[in-house]
Amino acid sequence: MPSRWTGRRERFRRVVGGGRCVYPGSVYDPISARIAADLGFEVGMFAGSIASMAVLGAPDLIVLTLTEFADQARRIGRGADLPLMVDADHGYGNALNVMRTVEELEAAGVAGLSIEDTDLPRPYASQGAQRLLSVEEGAGKMRAAVAARHDPDLVLAGRTSAVEITGVDDAVQRARAYEAAGVDAIFLVGVKTRDQLDAIAPKLSLPLILGSVGPALMDLDYLTARNVRLCLQGHQPFQAAVQATYATLKALRDGTEPGRLDGLASAELMRKATRADEYESWTRTFLET
Repeated sequence: MPSRWTGRRERFRRVVGGGRCVYPGSVYDPISARIAADLGFEVGMFAGSIASMAVLGAPDLIVLTLTEFADQARRIGRGADLPLMVDADHGYGNALNVMRTVEELEAAGVAGLSIEDTDLPRPYASQGAQRLLSVEEGAGKMRAAVAARHDPDLVLAGRTSAVEITGVDDAVQRARAYEAAGVDAIFLVGVKTRDQLDAIAPKLSLPLILGSVGPALMDLDYLTARNVRLCLQGHQPFQAAVQATYATLKALRDGTEPGRLDGLASAELMRKATRADEYESWTRTFLET
């Protein structure tokens, strides 16, 4: 029997397996996901860095727990009919932790998730330098993710930052190993130039997801031709929300009258974002005689 998430996962698979690259909408809570859905974004992206800031008010240092991350993903999915791709970081531990991560996020209703091969959290005496797991351990995590998946429609992406850490050749080797492990897509972080992507894309068969790209790559036609199906633009909506909140509170603290504040959502937008019409309809149906 289809679950409430089946339709979203099927839609996401059509994007990943389709013929065109799209930009996902960066979301972090039910309201932002509803807005992204209303504006026509095909996919919502919930990043680990944004989760840490939205849930904990903390930087992206892997101090967020799996439970906290899954809970927020569940809230986002409950609030908006939008296929949600999430960044599950390193799977919160070793390959067994990856299995638990897949189970929890699948139960939370996500449409897709990525597991990366970065050595996280930051190891002792690393001086801040990013390090990668061995290819063997990375592939083991991907096999564990595939084994833990119950819903075949859930998209699993193997993620690597090798392009910016160890180079293009290592990125290709890792991506091929993760393809062999059974993931559905390869998530490449740190591709900055067309030369880099042109060197990688022909050597891989799975759809590509890109993050932290250079400006030269922000061309949907070009990306589509290189088998890229999702390209992250960044997480500006959360930054904008922080700036708007700061500016509003500062203005109030400095003595601005509430009626003279700038940049506030209209009453119409607030009603739409909160689904006020639906709640009023339910009130009439279930609470009024």
